[in-house]
Amino acid sequence: MKFSEPEPEDTNIELTPLIDVVFLLLIFFMVSTTFTREATIKVNLPEVSEQAEEQDEQNSFELYIGKDASFALKKPGEEKASLLRSRDPAILRQALREIADPNMLMVIRADRKAPHEAVVQAMDVAGKLGILRISFATQKVVEE
Repeated sequence: MKFSEPEPEDTNIELTPLIDVVFLLLIFFMVSTTFTREATIKVNLPEVSEQAEEQDEQNSFELYIGKDASFALKKPGEEKASLLRSRDPAILRQALREIADPNMLMVIRADRKAPHEAVVQAMDVAGKLGILRISFATQKVVEE
């Protein structure tokens, strides 16, 4: 008995389903991608003027921040600032609570090497006590 050889099948790769799948994947990734916009904040930075404005000393107090994140507080009418016994925010909160008045101006005098965290911490404590008028003291650098 003689068997006939099977005819070789014509092997074709169908591209149509492959293209359909690729387009579906492309549409899926386009729809599921989130486009983020860069958020920008317009900030008006203060400028140092030649003549500093006189501040009402009866209506302001000064908070000194050292380069080691220590706090010292100069109350209205005092000649010297008194060093706080700890860097703890609770100690700062207690000291500010004694003189805190929402209408008072708090002048922050921070050392240029003071950690940013200490300055933000002082602002946060003041904000929680209702002190909203905060100013930063600057010193004009004299170039030689």
